[in-house]
Amino acid sequence: MGTLPVRSSRHVDLNLLTIRILTNLEEFDGYAYFSRDAPAGREPDHEIVCIDLDRDRYDPEVLGALSDGTLRAKRFRSGYYLNHIFGEPAYLVTEGRRSYVFGRRLERTIWPYFVKRILTDFAVDHGYLHLKAGGFTFEDGSATLLVGPNAGGKTVFLSQACLDGARFLTNTHVLVRDGEAHAVPSAVRVRRSPQFDELIEGHGLTPHLESGDFVAAPELLFPGTPRDHGRVRTIVITDYSPDRPRAFERITAEQAGLFLALFADGVVNYGLKDDLLAHHDGDLGAFTASLAAMREQLTALVEGARCYRANVDMLDPSVRKEVLAELASAGGRPDTGSGPVHP
Repeated sequence: MGTLPVRSSRHVDLNLLTIRILTNLEEFDGYAYFSRDAPAGREPDHEIVCIDLDRDRYDPEVLGALSDGTLRAKRFRSGYYLNHIFGEPAYLVTEGRRSYVFGRRLERTIWPYFVKRILTDFAVDHGYLHLKAGGFTFEDGSATLLVGPNAGGKTVFLSQACLDGARFLTNTHVLVRDGEAHAVPSAVRVRRSPQFDELIEGHGLTPHLESGDFVAAPELLFPGTPRDHGRVRTIVITDYSPDRPRAFERITAEQAGLFLALFADGVVNYGLKDDLLAHHDGDLGAFTASLAAMREQLTALVEGARCYRANVDMLDPSVRKEVLAELASAGGRPDTGSGPVHP
């Protein structure tokens, strides 16, 4: 690509890997979604170069000619980045472990697309399972993973658990191998409330991509140092709806596995199947082998954990205490059948 103007950069730590972000902007909102800088001297596993076309002009025809021939690059040129994230047309150029993107408001590509794709590529290359999940740990190091549909209450469940003594593990992404969950450090989405208004104003938090929310490092929100990993003991499907009967109940590993395959699997959730195929250079054998390995890992994960469905109000102190006590307990076989735990 030659020499491009770089006016700021940040090398961020995602625990098992690091990413260096470089941009032609002096200030870049895309940095706010990362809570930790990489250790000094560590080489980045991937680099992302963001060139804002309002800051420096480039010929769209030249950028179009340089752009990747992948389906993702074609979608970028139409202004569609990933899932529900849209913007102005952007140009994606990949050179090995370095990605270039030319466009406007490119913070809309960093966490919504690049992080998800890089985590998925890393997972398949190193034998991990990439899940969309939050999580926390208890004092013994055991981890609870939280999965669920959008607006199912994962963030409230996670926040209330961590404010009540659990240790923050991860907010949105987790890499799992052999039953061990490895955190992906990131900022946490915060909504205006009496609990967080002072924090939002006092620290000048960056607005989230979605109106009305802000992002903050977990160290600002919760006591104790976040954990980097934990042995998965429990998995909770958060399915909060005040219009339905409250329940906190055990479910089978088969039920949990079917749910996680649709609501937690990184490739499925983020629509990355074409990106994964491109990562394997179109090799069908390698692509399907990765899919088979992910299926086996997911099955092993749910079979080795106690799985629950939760439609509970974690803002209620008595409910929260009861739920966390159950999750912290070591009793019960991981693969026992479903049934209510608490009324």
